[in-house]
Amino acid sequence: MEALILEPSLYTVKAILILDNDGDRLFAKYYDDTYPSVKEQKAFEKNIFNKTHRTDSEIALLEGLTVVYKSSIDLYFYVIGSSYENELMLMAVLNCLFDSLSQMLRKNVEKRALLENMEGLFLAVDEIVDGGVILESDPQQVVHRVALRVSRNEFLCIPTSIHRHLPEPDLLNVSNSWGS
Repeated sequence: MEALILEPSLYTVKAILILDNDGDRLFAKYYDDTYPSVKEQKAFEKNIFNKTHRTDSEIALLEGLTVVYKSSIDLYFYVIGSSYENELMLMAVLNCLFDSLSQMLRKNVEKRALLENMEGLFLAVDEIVDGGVILESDPQQVVHRVALRVSRNEFLCIPTSIHRHLPEPDLLNVSNSWGS
């Protein structure tokens, strides 16, 4: 019997989702066309929520996809990859996202705090994954890069509330980490 050998790919993550305790979307970013329409995406999200919200496990195989997830108070965090994807890589993305948000929100990772600081979430996700490719798995680096982008005023819509929750960027350390 001939074994199927898949070529390695940098495109690891298919989607990142954050749902509330009713299964409603708070954040969703899809990196491929597995679910091209919003209707299909929402149906998939409801299916994931129904299969995972009552369990204590951290991983599920659903609709031919690997789903790693974590819950916190009234939020459910999901990172989705293909069925042959390394679960540890997906879990590293999930932990990085959760820990970054935890630092930025002063360990108050719940729906109200997240909704008040969505800009920080968008920036953090963009620092962790770009186009399905994992860029960073160290939450401390993500928090510093978000703080650096905020301090350079690249995003003028950032409320001052997120400024209070981010540590001061150490420009020397951040620039050194980019060069290494």
